[in-house]
Amino acid sequence: MVERRPGLNVLAHLILILGVAIVAFPLWMTFVASTQTAEQIVQNRPMSLLPGDNLVETYRVALFGGQSNYGSAIAPVLPMLKVSLISALVIAVGKIAISLLSAFAFVYFRFPGRSLCFWMVFVTLMLPVEVRIGPTYEVVSNLGMLNTYAGLTVPLIASATATFLFRQFFLTVPDELVEASRIDGAGPIRFFRDVLVPLSATSIAALFVIQFIYGWNQYLWPLLVTTDESRYPIVMGIKRMISGGDAATEWNVVMATAMLAMIPPALIVLGMQKWFVKGLVDAEK
Repeated sequence: MVERRPGLNVLAHLILILGVAIVAFPLWMTFVASTQTAEQIVQNRPMSLLPGDNLVETYRVALFGGQSNYGSAIAPVLPMLKVSLISALVIAVGKIAISLLSAFAFVYFRFPGRSLCFWMVFVTLMLPVEVRIGPTYEVVSNLGMLNTYAGLTVPLIASATATFLFRQFFLTVPDELVEASRIDGAGPIRFFRDVLVPLSATSIAALFVIQFIYGWNQYLWPLLVTTDESRYPIVMGIKRMISGGDAATEWNVVMATAMLAMIPPALIVLGMQKWFVKGLVDAEK
């Protein structure tokens, strides 16, 4: 019998509320700053905890561009959101597709050097991005892929981590399923499509969330391969809005852009929560 302790329940809820407050307070301050003018942010010390009356104008300027109060032009964020969304989706879907196929080949096909090929893929996990970024940039440049969606996404599609995770999952699939598929006359592609992919749905969903956020938050690679502002992702846009030296920064627009940049990843996480829960339940079974 589980003993009821009201005092411990109250303490646990207080700790949870405190944790939520610590995490949510910076987000709230970012939103409050995005509803004020740049002058109010600079002059008011400490800044107000209540939203201002400049919300609509700030987000209009952030999304569609315009003229700042200091006379400088503000680039629209909407095209940057489009670039980030396309890049993140291509990276996430590409990583999952290639990892599924490569893991399927490593587990269910017999060919010379199979283990060596797998460990050659796996060993890339030990190489930091900075080690590979120079040669990768040279290849992309020689292929004429600078300032293109292909240059932003293709070098980031291969994933040793996802390949390893899918391989480990496929190894747990009972051999009886393979034999049953052969008896039914299913070939390798049909077995992969009709059996392995549905069984991997929760793993695919979890990896999609992780890889989407990974692709959305890319900064270093787009900084190297893009010089055209029409190919800037949202993360680069935020950095470029922060002026250096004596130039004034429109902090309200910067904060509005940061809020807009958080919306798509947050929607992805919230929309796919049930897949995480289903994965936990299936794991317990």
